[in-house]
Amino acid sequence: MKFNKHIFICINQRAEGAARPSCGEAHGMAIVEAFKKKLKDLNLSINVRAQRAGCLDICDFGQTIVVYPEGVFYVGVEVNDVDEIIEEHIVNDRPVKRLILDKAKY
Repeated sequence: MKFNKHIFICINQRAEGAARPSCGEAHGMAIVEAFKKKLKDLNLSINVRAQRAGCLDICDFGQTIVVYPEGVFYVGVEVNDVDEIIEEHIVNDRPVKRLILDKAKY
């Protein structure tokens, strides 16, 4: 199946005491579940999939997700950001600028 939008949510967990943080320790699975529930509830007319992903390698910026086909990386994502990302980016094709990875810092 071809998806109009494909959302990958990092749930990577590093060992306790690791030098770098990991998304799974914070709330990776809670964000996965929030995306899946909201998308199901909306029953959108486009094909969208939200799924777990391994490390997206930008852990230092907080919980990370990426939306394709645009390749927009969101960082520091909280569960309460899910509705805004879906409404703005997924439904209306307007990325949520305040959450986009600042590539100058990467």
